[in-house]
Amino acid sequence: MRKNILLYLFIFSLLFTIFIYVNDKKILDSRDADIQDLKAQVERLEMETDSLAELNENAGYFSLLENEDAMSYFENNGIEAAVVSETIENELISQNKIDTDNSYVPFDGMEGNMHINKVKILNHKWVIADFTDGTYWGEVFFTYFIDEEGKPELIAEKSFLYPAAN
Repeated sequence: MRKNILLYLFIFSLLFTIFIYVNDKKILDSRDADIQDLKAQVERLEMETDSLAELNENAGYFSLLENEDAMSYFENNGIEAAVVSETIENELISQNKIDTDNSYVPFDGMEGNMHINKVKILNHKWVIADFTDGTYWGEVFFTYFIDEEGKPELIAEKSFLYPAAN
C-alpha cells in the first residue's frame, strides 16, 4: 500500500510538473511575441520621429527665428528678433475687426469680412500671411521695415485669392 501511495505521489508530481512547464512555456511564448511586436512598433515610431524631425527642420528653414543672418541683422541694429516677430504678428492680427475687413488684406470679403489667420515671418525683410472670409481664402506676401520707433511698416507686394470650390 505504501508503494502505491508513493507511486501515485510520484505520478501526480510528474503530471503537475509537466502542467506547470507547458503553462509557463505558453506564457513565455506569448510574452516573447508581445516583446517582438513592441520592438517592431518602437522601430517604426523611431523612424517616424526621425522623419518628423527632419521635416520640422526643413519647415523652420524659412523662419526669422531660425535664420542666424536675419537675427544678426536686427541684433546689429539693437533690436531683438523675437520682439520683431511678435510685433509684426500682433500688427497683422490686430487689424482683424468684427465688422470690417483687415486693412492689410488687399481683397474685400465676399461672404464675410477678410481676416488674417496665420502669419509666417520668413526673414528680416519678408512676411507671408494667410487670410479668409470663411468661404474664400488666399495669401499675401509683404516686405517690411522697422522704423526708428520700432513699429513695422508692411507693404503688400503680391497676393492671390484661391478660386472658390464648387
